[in-house]
Amino acid sequence: MAKDKEKEKKFEEHLEALEKSVSSLEGGELGLEESLQTYEEGVAALKRCHEILDRAERKVQILLKGDGGEMEPQPFEVKKAVDVEKEERKKHQSGEIDF
Repeated sequence: MAKDKEKEKKFEEHLEALEKSVSSLEGGELGLEESLQTYEEGVAALKRCHEILDRAERKVQILLKGDGGEMEPQPFEVKKAVDVEKEERKKHQSGEIDF
């Protein structure tokens, strides 16, 4: 029953539990037994985070394939707003897009 409740938690809740475990361990105030218990809880939270992320990634891949599997999932590209603005200005100057 307790494991079912753990699985019902949201990603952010598991991440918060992991961060709390790390913080407690880094604090150096815990005894050996408490440290081991806290470490075990952190590992369980990390494992659950990975499970949730893997499930989300599979859903995204399914959505990308959509109409017959033609689209291949692409890794997300993170760009700074400044870089995006520079690219847009270059396109505008070259006449590729209109503002």
